[in-house]
Amino acid sequence: MVILKWVVAFSILCNFLATPTLSISSILNKEELANISVNFLNLAKRPELFDWIVRIRRTIHENPELGFEEFETSKLIRNELDKMGIFYKYPVAVTGVVGFIGTGKPPFVALRADMDALAMQEEVDWEHKSKIRGKMHACGHDAHVAMLLGAAKILQEQRDDLQGTVLLVFQPAEEGGGGAKKMLESGILDNVDAIFGLHISPMSPIGTVAASSGPIMAGSGFFEAVIKGKGGHAAIPQHTIDPILAASNIVVSLQHLVSRETDPLDSQVVTVAKFKGGGAFNVIPDSVTIGGTFRAFSKESFAQLKQRIVEVITRQAAVQRCNATVDFDTKNRPFYPVTVNNKALHEQFRNVAGQMLGINKIIEMKPTMGTEDFSFFAEAIPGYFYLLGMVDETKGRFESGHSPFYRVNEDVLPYGVALHASLATTYLLEHQLKSTTRDQNVHDEL
Repeated sequence: MVILKWVVAFSILCNFLATPTLSISSILNKEELANISVNFLNLAKRPELFDWIVRIRRTIHENPELGFEEFETSKLIRNELDKMGIFYKYPVAVTGVVGFIGTGKPPFVALRADMDALAMQEEVDWEHKSKIRGKMHACGHDAHVAMLLGAAKILQEQRDDLQGTVLLVFQPAEEGGGGAKKMLESGILDNVDAIFGLHISPMSPIGTVAASSGPIMAGSGFFEAVIKGKGGHAAIPQHTIDPILAASNIVVSLQHLVSRETDPLDSQVVTVAKFKGGGAFNVIPDSVTIGGTFRAFSKESFAQLKQRIVEVITRQAAVQRCNATVDFDTKNRPFYPVTVNNKALHEQFRNVAGQMLGINKIIEMKPTMGTEDFSFFAEAIPGYFYLLGMVDETKGRFESGHSPFYRVNEDVLPYGVALHASLATTYLLEHQLKSTTRDQNVHDEL
């Protein structure tokens, strides 16, 4: 318990100090703050803990499961939490697990890891290659789960010193299924004050993090449209109503939504990535199906794009004498909000990561048109999402996520463990005083 020995003194001070807005920085000096982060990193690098985390990650990697099918992954998580004596709730959003460490009282801070794999064949030949044909952990979620379990082990060792409650959120279906949305709908995170999430990155060196305040990833949605005409022989097109021609005009017109209707300073994307129609060289089909994605950095821009996509598709089809229907299928593919990092949490993150890694190891994260369903959490709860670098040039090239050649540099695992534990611990310390003055509407899980 030496890592948090000063917490007892902090609790005593809380009983005598009347100012509810007191910040941790006014109680703990920089050296004490640094000790938290550095000590957690030292604990995470212990050989026995590192080996255990690696085994967990490799076991999950060998047995990948798709969104809302993570039953064995969930079972592994629950077994490990049982061994640690950590209380949890299951099932949450079909296969999700939420564990609890600490007092069971406010403040509540959550740490999130996604569990699902991708529907693709692994092409990396190694001892722990996926055993399930057509499924692969090609985005690092196996490492995310292992790191959160590692953080759970360290935090459980310090549970008597925690000044609140840490929620361990093992989330299903990040890859398009909106698992975060379903976890929120379950109500289990209703009283959470803040949530942190991470993603390992093949773009930056090991020992670095990439992060920034404000919008960091776009909101996104998918659309599919069926354009119906009248099929016939390609030699007599005058007797047909050609849906391929109509669909081609639609694809070109959709590109004008960004190039001619959008402020160049307001980043937006409309991409048609699916075009299916016809099966013969000399037959005009009855219908064509197109589909794609649209993305924006504000709710207003996103709503405008959605409206204009419907208008362009249906009206351009009508010009070519076709009928068109547009389906956004939000039940199976929910719209993802913009991922926005909370400003106050950004300052905390910089303090923690700076003390642990060095302030020069924090890279400014540039906004991207990619999406993350952590955005559902960050829309409902103050949230913070960051990238954890894992590149080591001595270990060869690391491919980007969703590649069949994707690899994880397992040396990154202790950094994720330590950042999880440090962020949760320092958040609870900073907000313990505030929680004692608010309405005591608390969880009863513990």
